[in-house]
Amino acid sequence: MIVKHSKNARVLDLYERLCSGRVICKAEEAHRFGVDERSIQRDIDDIRAFLGERAVSEAGDTRRVVYDRQQKGFRLIGYQSPLMTNSEILAVSKILLESRAFTKREMSEILDKLIAGCVPIRNMKLVTDLLANEKFHYVELTNPVGIQEKLWDIGENIQQRHLMQISYTKQGDNPAPVTRIVEPVSILFSEYYFYLNAYIVTKQADGKYERKYDYPAIFRVDRIESYMVMEERFTLPYANRFQEGEFRKRVQFMYPGKLEKIRFRYTGESVDAVLDRLPTAKLLSQADHSFEIEAEVYGKGIVMWFLSQGDKIEVLSPEYMRGKMRETILDMLERYR
Repeated sequence: MIVKHSKNARVLDLYERLCSGRVICKAEEAHRFGVDERSIQRDIDDIRAFLGERAVSEAGDTRRVVYDRQQKGFRLIGYQSPLMTNSEILAVSKILLESRAFTKREMSEILDKLIAGCVPIRNMKLVTDLLANEKFHYVELTNPVGIQEKLWDIGENIQQRHLMQISYTKQGDNPAPVTRIVEPVSILFSEYYFYLNAYIVTKQADGKYERKYDYPAIFRVDRIESYMVMEERFTLPYANRFQEGEFRKRVQFMYPGKLEKIRFRYTGESVDAVLDRLPTAKLLSQADHSFEIEAEVYGKGIVMWFLSQGDKIEVLSPEYMRGKMRETILDMLERYR
């Protein structure tokens, strides 16, 4: 049965199917819509004209309709504008300001470049005004350090897989930098800072380098005083590649350590907040406002997070972590006697 459509509905139908990757055959469409092939050709010409106007008004929109001789029909090629929408620009700008990841000068330059992408141009003032107060009152970190070039250099070396020698200043009373030779595997951002994840290696008697630990160390990028790319390269089999996303799920406050399973009881009001904080968490049981949870985590950062939850958390296992919590709480209590 042939159903008559208005011209507008017909054009929109053709455009939608072109956007979904379908090939448009004039004869088939003419039969489907109950019109002649010349009408379908005019519809396609209208779509071409529309895309031509979009290419002029929307920078980066390269879409156009072409005739594919092999498939004997019309199809859409090219890409829609890769530019961010105004709402995306505003949202990303807010996230950047909250991160405090850059110096005030760096942040201002990045925001100006983002805002310059607003379309139409009149929206630039609207977004600028919405960010003006936060931008003016932006507070740098205590010891602001420009790190953009350092990030790029390290990122390039991660791809090239050369060993790096770094001079690193640890947190603590001893400000003297230490030297490490590492296999750099990823850059992550967390809690105001960028971090380099890298395996520490040591030189063996045969001149080869081997990993000191089977888990990566974490270096705050702004604390890397100097770095040197070495001639030696390291191999990273695809099956054993470092997966940033999986690591991020299991680490708290960027404290390294062994991977282990923990169990704890949560008695707070929002278990969803706990599950969001620990992406590997599994809810084992629930009774009233008591939730027993298991999660897989790296390092001692999880203890810091547990302590931040006050009496809403009770560690159940492993036993050494339960003991660590008890010891820390008693030490805290002693300070208030």
